[in-house]
Amino acid sequence: MDHVNYTWSRTFILAGFTTSGTLRPLAFLGTLCIYLLTLAGNLFIIVLVQSDSGLSTPMYFFISVLSFLEIWYVSTTVPTLLQTLLHGHSPIPSAACFTQLYVFHSLGMTECYLLGVMALDRYLAICRPLHYHSLMSRQVQLWLAGATWVAGFSAALVPAGLTASLPYCLKEIAHYFCDLAPLMRLACVGSSWHAQVHGAVIGVATGCNFLLILGLYGNILTAVLKLPSAASRAKAFSTCSSHMTVVALFYASAFTVYVGSPQSRPEGTDKLIALVYALLTPFLNPIIYSLRNKEVKEAVKRVSDKIRTLLRDT
Repeated sequence: MDHVNYTWSRTFILAGFTTSGTLRPLAFLGTLCIYLLTLAGNLFIIVLVQSDSGLSTPMYFFISVLSFLEIWYVSTTVPTLLQTLLHGHSPIPSAACFTQLYVFHSLGMTECYLLGVMALDRYLAICRPLHYHSLMSRQVQLWLAGATWVAGFSAALVPAGLTASLPYCLKEIAHYFCDLAPLMRLACVGSSWHAQVHGAVIGVATGCNFLLILGLYGNILTAVLKLPSAASRAKAFSTCSSHMTVVALFYASAFTVYVGSPQSRPEGTDKLIALVYALLTPFLNPIIYSLRNKEVKEAVKRVSDKIRTLLRDT
């Protein structure tokens, strides 16, 4: 079909969630509080890792990179969520819509690769302890972190570019941000081929990375079970449990939404699941990595003591 025969709309409408007049202010304030706490929690992790020498290890470097990513990840979608909660149906220019789509998926793919790098870090620390610091030097850490961003922003070009190339006859997006499946439902032409390409690109990238993580943790489990004492086994498991929790949250929701045909899910399902990986997971990550982590608690105490000493001296 000739795409120029279709009327191109320069503005989409974000439908958001349907909330009653009394619930709308509560939903807005609740979402705003979670957003601000997410920003504060992830910023806290970044500042703590930079401020305390006890956390100057590869594991905490990658956690701080993850926190930096989560700040941008949540900030990509929450402003439009707040806009739709406050004002209902909200217009968004097509250029802004496709930019949001690309940035959101770029950050999502980057997180996917970063979680794989973090699993590799734990594998080297537990299974190759004698060579760990030479294998995971500062230069290697920076290279791996940079590679995840380059790979993520490159991989997202395909689904975002294909979606932007579609002709659109409808304007109302059944979501609170511009995402693949809700946008494809508005196309004037059949989008099953596009959905298959999206599923292949995202599925291969996330699937291969997930298999890598499973393989690395399989080796970690084998190595940990061979440790002589229960205390050493418990310590090794504690350094991995937080990361495994984050991986489970991220991949469970991502596979549900992005692997498979969008027509196979009822309309409106995507935006409910999106709250898990786009809002809840970034909010929980600082809690998961700090509350159960003895080293982080000790670092907080050291930094607090340092601040109190500085305040007394002034």
